[in-house]
Amino acid sequence: MTGARKQSTRYSRCAHLRAFFNHILDRYKLNFTNPCDTLIIKRVFRPARIGIRTVIDRETIDEIIYTTLKIRDRLIMELQARAGMRIGEVLKLTPNDIDGVKVTIRNPKSGREQETVFITRRISERLRNYISDRNIGLDERIFPMSYNGARLVVKRAGRSRGLNLTPHDLRRHAATFASRSGVPLEVVSKIILRHRNLSTTQRYLGKVSESEAASWIDRIYE
Repeated sequence: MTGARKQSTRYSRCAHLRAFFNHILDRYKLNFTNPCDTLIIKRVFRPARIGIRTVIDRETIDEIIYTTLKIRDRLIMELQARAGMRIGEVLKLTPNDIDGVKVTIRNPKSGREQETVFITRRISERLRNYISDRNIGLDERIFPMSYNGARLVVKRAGRSRGLNLTPHDLRRHAATFASRSGVPLEVVSKIILRHRNLSTTQRYLGKVSESEAASWIDRIYE
């Protein structure tokens, strides 16, 4: 699996194994930890670093979300695009994790015991109504579906606008939009993305176009 393979190949194979174990755990309700989902494994098989990514503009993301009629699908995308949550974090959520606009992430990717995410009041209200309407138990998953199923939800929504949209694009959008709206980089890094250092966040944010740069300069010196 490791050998002299490229980092991207090693990461891909580890991701497939992790998905396989997640499927087994979910399918047969087994009580053991995914051996490919530990912090050390994630660090060893992390994807190769790539350059600055492009980011889908706010208007397009808003249109995709607002035209999504199925409330489950809309909530899944909003939690990523508005709060910067990872798709795996969204799928693990239970009603016990929701406290108004504060969401607790259990056993996050960072290796910490837990992390906190903040959502808007409107999303909180929709989420509360969704849970109530479906009588979801306090310890039950709010979105009991597989990673591939959730990814397909996002892909389908993107295709409706001619885009190859992924869950990661939505999380990246949350951070980039916040940054360009004047939110301090430290807040974007520590609160929205929950990165350990600013350099990771800086690589994560999208490129700034010439028109955006000119607009910001005008705004600063008006």
